[in-house]
Amino acid sequence: MSKRALAAALFLQSLLLCIPARAESAQDLQLLLKQGQFSRVVERADAALSAKPRDAQLRFLKGVALVELNRNAEAITIFQKLAEDYPDLPEPYNNLAVLYAQQKQYEKARVALETAIRTHPSYATAHENLGDIYARLASQAYDKALSLDSSNAAAQNKLSMIREIMSLPRASQPAPAAIATVPPPARPTPPPSAAPVAKAAPASIPATPAPAPVVAAPATAPTARENTKTEPKHASETGDDAARSAAAVTKTVQNWAAAWSRKDVKGYLACYSRDFTPPKGQNRKAWEDERNQRLSKPGEIEVRIEDLKVVGIDSSRATVKLRQNYRSANLSSSSGKTLILVWQDGRWLIQQERVGN
Repeated sequence: MSKRALAAALFLQSLLLCIPARAESAQDLQLLLKQGQFSRVVERADAALSAKPRDAQLRFLKGVALVELNRNAEAITIFQKLAEDYPDLPEPYNNLAVLYAQQKQYEKARVALETAIRTHPSYATAHENLGDIYARLASQAYDKALSLDSSNAAAQNKLSMIREIMSLPRASQPAPAAIATVPPPARPTPPPSAAPVAKAAPASIPATPAPAPVVAAPATAPTARENTKTEPKHASETGDDAARSAAAVTKTVQNWAAAWSRKDVKGYLACYSRDFTPPKGQNRKAWEDERNQRLSKPGEIEVRIEDLKVVGIDSSRATVKLRQNYRSANLSSSSGKTLILVWQDGRWLIQQERVGN
């Protein structure tokens, strides 16, 4: 190659290097997670982290994708380092607890969840997960008591009760390892000399053998206080993305009707978002108590959904219109209904419902 050609080639290369690469955003990676493209999330997160190595959102989303790829050792390393760099974020501790529980390291899971709760006392998911861990630890303790004294009837009864609790289906968690992909809001990366500042939001994990564990929201989720609001709305989805989201929305509505028909109170209530607005001006607690009371009454009910249409959807909000057919021993009705669903904790949940189309 001539000197002139070589100089031209080097000049062209220098120009290409000067062109800034497209910055990968947490929103982009979240969309890939929703589409199940976990390897691409890892690949793109790595590329983005080369420029922003302390970005909590990117690191958290990469950790979530690694869990989905069953690369748990790498995910644990990421969440441990995140917890060190951003000790005010509860999600990394929650996700560590999920992974420890999968490895049957229940004591380590307990410590991680208690740390998450100290960081964020209103983190409901961590409280529920801690209850699961306590149940598992109790089961182990009763097993040990019975191995030392098989005639201990009290321990046998308690163990049976614990196992019955652990065998109940957790309708609030998708199968088999549902990852809440609701990252905390972006915050500036502190300089190396500054103490990292961060706040975050919820996620979910079971420690029992029967229910599958639910991993937490990525380190890009809002704090529990902030999570009383819907995640920010983004540009509308189109094509395959919208079709996948519409299918997931439809599945949530079907699960909601099925849980209602089964009188599965926990599964029914789990289909509603944290910021669901009950009808008639009721507060959330009064509405849940009323639903629990109604569904606990004897007798069968049937809820059938017809003409379900997803009439509007973007990456964080969907509108559904349907006809609801309700039948019980004392009542039979058919009415149009509109549901507003939001993307929250890694799945679609009902935020509003109103009769009529």
